[in-house]
Amino acid sequence: MSAPTELLFRNDAYLKECEAEVIAINDRGGIILDKTVFYATGGGQPGDTGRLLFADGEAAIGATVYGDDKSEIVHVPAGETKLPSVGEHVKVILDWDRRHAHMRMHTALHLLCSLIAFPVTGGSIGAAESRLDFDIAEADAIDKDALTDALNELVKADHAVTTRWITDEELADNPDLVRTMSVKPPTGSGKVRLVAIGADGSVDLQPCGGTHVRSTGEIGALKIGKIEKKGRQNRRIRLQLAS
Repeated sequence: MSAPTELLFRNDAYLKECEAEVIAINDRGGIILDKTVFYATGGGQPGDTGRLLFADGEAAIGATVYGDDKSEIVHVPAGETKLPSVGEHVKVILDWDRRHAHMRMHTALHLLCSLIAFPVTGGSIGAAESRLDFDIAEADAIDKDALTDALNELVKADHAVTTRWITDEELADNPDLVRTMSVKPPTGSGKVRLVAIGADGSVDLQPCGGTHVRSTGEIGALKIGKIEKKGRQNRRIRLQLAS
C-alpha cells in the first residue's frame, strides 16, 4: 500500500500547479503522487484533468479518482501515454478553466440548496450545467423566475465563502447540517469540513469536501434551465452559468 496523497486543493483551491513525486503506478497504469492539486471525483464534482510533466515526457491526465482505500488519489492517463517512473519528480498542471467552472458551479449549487427548503436527493456538477434533485411533492411548485432572481441576488451580494472543521461528534449532534439524502459526509477521521457562505454560514452551512470560489460574486450570473419531474416526489433543477 502506498502512502496517502497530500490534498493541496483542500487548503487552497486556487493552486494551479505543484511539484510532486511519483510514489506508485497501479496495475491499471494510474499514477499516484505524494501530493496533488487535482481534485478526485466525489460529492457530485468531477475529478480534475490536466498534465504531468517529467524529465523525458508528458502524460495527459483524463480523470482523477480515489484509490481503493480512499487515502490516495489516482491520476488516470488519457489513453496510451508514456508514464513517469516511481520516485521521479513531476510537475502537476491543472486544467484550470475546467476546474474554475466546477468551483463556480459547486458554490452556486450551495446557493440553490439554501433557497429550496427540501432535502436533496442527488446532484451532479458540470462546467456548463449542473443539477440538484429535491424531494418535493407535486403540490409544492417552484417559481423559476423568482428562483433565478433570488440566486442572482445572492451572487451580487458577494458573500464570503469560507471553510472550517468540526468533529464527527459535533456533526452527529447537528444532523440538520446534512442536506443530502443520497450522499453522507465522510466521517471516521475525527473531523468533517464545513463550507460556510455568508458570515458564520448565514446563507448556507453544510459539510462538503469539494472546491469552491472565495466569494459568491465570483460565480457570475446564473440562470435556471429546466425544472423536471423525476418520480412522484423528485424535482430536478438544472442550473447554468449565464456568462
